[in-house]
Formats: sequence, C-alpha cells, structure tokens
Amino acid sequence: MSDPFKIDSPTCISFSGGRTSAYMLWRVLQSNGGTLPAEARVCFANTGREDEATLKFVRDCAVNWSVPIVWLEFRDTEELFEVVNFETASRNGEPFEALIRKRNYLPNPVTRFCTIDLKIRPIGRYLRSLGMAETKTEGENMSWVGMRADEPRRAAKIADKSRIPLWSAGVTKEDVGAFWRAQPFDLELPNNNGVTMHGNCDLCFLKGGAQVLSLIAEKPSRAVWWAKMEALTLASKPSGAVFRSDRPSYSAMAKFASDQSDMFDPKEEAISCFCGD
Repeated sequence: MSDPFKIDSPTCISFSGGRTSAYMLWRVLQSNGGTLPAEARVCFANTGREDEATLKFVRDCAVNWSVPIVWLEFRDTEELFEVVNFETASRNGEPFEALIRKRNYLPNPVTRFCTIDLKIRPIGRYLRSLGMAETKTEGENMSWVGMRADEPRRAAKIADKSRIPLWSAGVTKEDVGAFWRAQPFDLELPNNNGVTMHGNCDLCFLKGGAQVLSLIAEKPSRAVWWAKMEALTLASKPSGAVFRSDRPSYSAMAKFASDQSDMFDPKEEAISCFCGD
C-alpha cells in the first residue's frame, strides 16, 4: 500500500493552525525523510481573527520541526495576497474587514466568500507566483487539507482523496489527541472531545450559537469586531448586513451573554468548511 503522506509532485500543505492539520504536517515530514520536499510548500492563511494561541502554535510548529511555513494574508490588490510572519501578522481582523468592505456585504452560511477569498485564493495566487499553479486562482486542487477519517461528510466533498491523506490513512480525532498529549508543545486552546471550540476565526458565524455565546461570555471583547462589522450595514438587503439572519446579532449576543447563558440549543452543530482544525 502506498504511503498517502509521501510527496512526489508539487504540493501545498494547507495549515489551518489547528491540531489536525499540524499532525498532517508532521506525518508528511516523517514520510519524507524528516524534511519538507523541495516541491512542497506549507501555507497558513491568516484572517486576523485567529486566537493568539493559534498564531503561536503555527510559529512553534515551524520552530520545533524546522519546517518553513509561509504566512499569507488577503490584500485588496492585484496580487490578492501578502507574505507576513508571526510578528507582522494581523491581529484585529484587518484582512477580513478589507474583504468585507470590498464585497460591500457580509459573508453568511450560504455565501461563504470569506473562506474562498481569505484562504483559498491567496494561497492559490501565492503558488502561482512561484510557478506552482497555472491560473490565477488554481492552487486548491493541489492543496492537502486536514480531514480525518471520522469526518465523512467533509471528506465526501473532496473528489480527489489524495488531497486528504489523514482520511486515507484512517486517522481519527483520538489519534490526533494521543499524538499531541505525547508532544513537548501543543496548541494552547482547550480540546473538547477532539474539537477545538476556540479554533479558526474566534466567533465564526459557522460555529453553533451556544458555542459563540459561550466564547463571548468567556471573553466579551471577542464580540467587538463582529458587532462592528454588522454595524457597518453595508448591504442594501438586511440579510447582507448581518452574518446570520437566523440568530441574534453579535451585539445582541454580547448583551445577552452578560445576563444569560441558554440562548441557543447546546447540541447545535457547527457548519463545516475548508478552514478545518
């Protein structure tokens, strides 16, 4: 049986900044002599709304494993991206806000342009600048993403299963959890039964309502940026002026979080997307 982590052609490891994608990177390194092959790149696309612990984890993976990780951010320019690093990376949602102002409306569960424009396209454009992709937006079809064997609904959306080596190798969240418990460093965010509630964009609208409310109650300042974006009322249609029309605004949730704790069904599941864990 061939090794799904062996790289023999131009490949991009899409690193979300979570434990699963970091484990995928480690497996790639182990299957390729302990180093990143010359024809491979590791890319982390920062939206500016990631937790500081996520940024530190990306930096720590690069340092501890001696692997170069390219940090990218969306820019409203012809290139669509800028290469940054841990010190210069945005921390106040600047790339995300620039995209929202360019689009003149907010992303939502149906029109999730944030994933495409903040992550997929900047990575694709970066790869094209290196001659690794032939078209302006190509790149996602050569990117490996961290989807595990216990995520069948997400994996079903990927036609080319070679892009999801963890799925091919039968890796589960238990495997990922066991790996990180044995490491000298880890992502300093809570692991709740294999789910990092604080991961990716801090209050992503695809997260369950109870989860978002809990995160706001834990740290009220998290809601400030999201409420600010909804207060812009950029779109002509009301549904385009909020991240979700089927739940209260972020400002309303922030107010509610200071007084209550059961606005949403705690069993509501998050909506999966490219961002991953």
